Amino acid sequence: MTNNNQSFTVGKLKHKYLARMLKDFASDLINQDKRVIIGSKIGEDAAVIDMGTKYLVAKTDPITFTTNEIGYYAVNVNVNDVVCMGAKPKWFQSTILLPENNTTIDLIEDIYKSIHDTCKAMKITVIGGHTEISLGLNRPIVIGSLLGEVEKEKLVLTSGAEPGDALVLTKGVFIEGTSIIGREKEHLLTKKEYSSDFIEKCKNYLYHPGISVFKEALLANQHFHIKSMHDPTEGGLACGIAEMAIASNTGVLIEGNRIDILPEPLELSKIFNLNPLNTLSSGSLLIAIEDDYSSELIKVLKKNDISAEKIGEIKSKEKGLMIKDRDGRISPLNYSETDEITKIL
Repeated sequence: MTNNNQSFTVGKLKHKYLARMLKDFASDLINQDKRVIIGSKIGEDAAVIDMGTKYLVAKTDPITFTTNEIGYYAVNVNVNDVVCMGAKPKWFQSTILLPENNTTIDLIEDIYKSIHDTCKAMKITVIGGHTEISLGLNRPIVIGSLLGEVEKEKLVLTSGAEPGDALVLTKGVFIEGTSIIGREKEHLLTKKEYSSDFIEKCKNYLYHPGISVFKEALLANQHFHIKSMHDPTEGGLACGIAEMAIASNTGVLIEGNRIDILPEPLELSKIFNLNPLNTLSSGSLLIAIEDDYSSELIKVLKKNDISAEKIGEIKSKEKGLMIKDRDGRISPLNYSETDEITKIL
């Protein structure tokens, strides 16, 4: 019997509910169309449709946690998921929902310009969308939709990881969350007497190290046979690793001391009592590759000014999702679909 009184937390729908919805209301529709190569599935970053000589990769994702630079966020979070499939992003649409009481022409122009400039920089064509003033909103929401193309032999699936593969992480963790906190909690950080330099560094995580994985994903797929790539977003690195393992039907062992937590994210974790492994991490990229090639992949990434580290190994499913601490103790990798940042926003 369904419990209609179930309460839900802000953020991603929990995997157990999403799996049920997909099973009950999506699987039969996917199965009726043989051109759908990848449809709705936990962990996969985008849908894949057979267009004959190439695959079309389709993604949609909203921006709900921030208003500052919302157009830049909207384009990049969708680009990240498309390039994680090995595809080149091509065509972008957006639905822009604006609050009834505090929308101005300057706000609308800022969002449009941000989307335009971001797409232009990545040679993506804006092909349409929808804009409206909506009841019940106190902040803008932008829902992006992106289409890309990939040669069939270069398609990368989140579900492609296999036991024995190395798991490589680029840049570190808590990148997007750091930028959002710097922008949305500037007044609070100032009140706590953090310097303007510190706050500006946090804000600038949007660009440096940056929330985009465009360069590193396409670079990796160009030079290597990549088994799996995944973009950790809500729920942070831990949730991203779990989604990769769920999609691939595997386990994983993570070396916790190899995960790079940069100074500003580490400080914000202390200020707001956040777990950096469970906080928004757009800008990080998880790559599963045959272990024999992991060192060479890391060299190529570093040569192109992208920090990278092997943080673990894909294991068989029965090994579970585990993490080893600095003292060698192994424990379950705890993850949640609810992002840590919801505690403070």
